[in-house]
Amino acid sequence: MASSQPVQNRIQKVLDPTKIATWNIVRRPPIPNHTVIQGKPREQNSNAFKEFQKQEGARLRKALNRITHGKNIFVYNNIRTNQVVYSLTRYLEKNNVLSQMVFHGKKTVPATLRKDMWVPFYSVHFNDSKVGLRAYHLLREFSMQRQLSPPREMITITQEFLDRKRPRDPVEAEKFDEEYKDKIGRLMDKKQRARVLMDQKATSVADIAAVLKIQEEEIKNGFADGKRGYLTRTARKRRREGRRKEAEASQRAAERVDEFEDLISTDQVEYKIEDPSGNDEYDVQGDEVKILWADLYDAQYAESWPERVRHGELELTRDHVMPGQRRLGADVLTVDAFAEKQPASS
Repeated sequence: MASSQPVQNRIQKVLDPTKIATWNIVRRPPIPNHTVIQGKPREQNSNAFKEFQKQEGARLRKALNRITHGKNIFVYNNIRTNQVVYSLTRYLEKNNVLSQMVFHGKKTVPATLRKDMWVPFYSVHFNDSKVGLRAYHLLREFSMQRQLSPPREMITITQEFLDRKRPRDPVEAEKFDEEYKDKIGRLMDKKQRARVLMDQKATSVADIAAVLKIQEEEIKNGFADGKRGYLTRTARKRRREGRRKEAEASQRAAERVDEFEDLISTDQVEYKIEDPSGNDEYDVQGDEVKILWADLYDAQYAESWPERVRHGELELTRDHVMPGQRRLGADVLTVDAFAEKQPASS
């Protein structure tokens, strides 16, 4: 519980709401023993108490996510199939991941989420949540469209495709060449198509570059500036009602976050949870965009990048949770046409 000691005598520390959602104290916040649950006091070791604590953790994480909702997109790829999924949180959510899986045949959609199979790929950071949510929507649309209606050249057998698939064993390679000698230009079989369509690692990078270029034109045309065209009386009424409900939900979420701040604060330290836009990792101004990569060379899958994009690296991690920006002493961000900055001359 928070101490009655004056706040000015305590050290104040600001916590990043995108990073603390995986803490155990957030996933299962402390709840007093004998709390009334389902009409009667419950013991801490009862199933009803544990389930209620789990639900409270989900509500708290949802409240924390509202603080930066839409400003960050976190991208993960599967280490076996190179499938790519997009998330608005640093941690993977089962329903969000499985909803992005497209059925390409037997065993192409997992029965459940295996977090050990997914690793951080890159993260994208915006200054405006509306722009970020628009980018998130476009990325998912592009991924779905490519898998459901792929271009013919993507699923056509080519010499380059055969060179990659040819076995190293001379006997097996001879059999392989005999089997595919007259199949160049034909469509791949079902399993081959599934493997190609599931491999989205390179196309995901091309997609984010294309999305940012599309948004440059949208921003010039006034997207996300708060101005709208003519609305009917009914539409204006719906908009007012939607804004009222959104304000109420934001108020409830803020109160829940305030209660959690009081819970984790001590006599010596006062913790505050707020939008970390001011720190280096999220330092984007105006229409700038920052992309942090697990492997900086993956950025070269895109033909070009808009000038407003800055690049950096993610910290190394062995966990499925997206890490923060890597610190190397100097600014490692790139400029212009993805040219690395040269060290300053002595």
